[in-house]
Amino acid sequence: MAKHVGIVACSAEGAALCYRTLCTEAPTYMGEHMHPEVSMHTHPLGEYMVHIHAGNWEGVAQLMLSSARKLAQVGANFAICPDNTIHQAFPYVVDASPIPWLHIADAVAEEATRRGCKNLAVMGTKYLMTGPVYPELLKRYNISCRIPEEDDRERIDNIIFQELVNGQFLEDSRVYFNEVIQKLKDQGCDAVVLGCTEIPLLVDPKDCPLPTLDSTRLLARAAIKEALK
Repeated sequence: MAKHVGIVACSAEGAALCYRTLCTEAPTYMGEHMHPEVSMHTHPLGEYMVHIHAGNWEGVAQLMLSSARKLAQVGANFAICPDNTIHQAFPYVVDASPIPWLHIADAVAEEATRRGCKNLAVMGTKYLMTGPVYPELLKRYNISCRIPEEDDRERIDNIIFQELVNGQFLEDSRVYFNEVIQKLKDQGCDAVVLGCTEIPLLVDPKDCPLPTLDSTRLLARAAIKEALK
């Protein structure tokens, strides 16, 4: 039997993409129409944002742990969180959680290593781009990373919170993201982390200046692999 996957969601679009990926790709390994048992819990994004705006990562962790406890009660064997930004609270979560977690940046780093990538561009919320989640974890894999300039970070953050999390995926924003990614390519990056879980719904790998590392789908695939161990 496959393990029961618990999804600790934060924003709806990214969580939905993760769930859909898990359910649609699992049949390749499990048979037609089959996927692991999946449960999801999410507190409102607005509750998370109160703590994020205040830099209160312990408060973020308490929301994540609340979800994890509820998922454990319904039988989930491990948890995933399809939201890169709130992984900054991960150190407060992992030891207090009733079930183990997979880390989204581990899934990205493992794929980057498999591809031989050495210098990643990181795109996401301003909290993620300037935070420790990717720099600290990528060091373990001997991978470096770069982020956009401050003006670009602010505009990217606005697009994420005003458009992407609300299900708006505009052509002008897609073109702008590609322009920023081109700048990072010119600075020596060899792949780009789509480090907000909604960005894969905007950026098309077919015309992106760099190879993409889709954190949302990579996490879902890691969950399938863990569930089938």
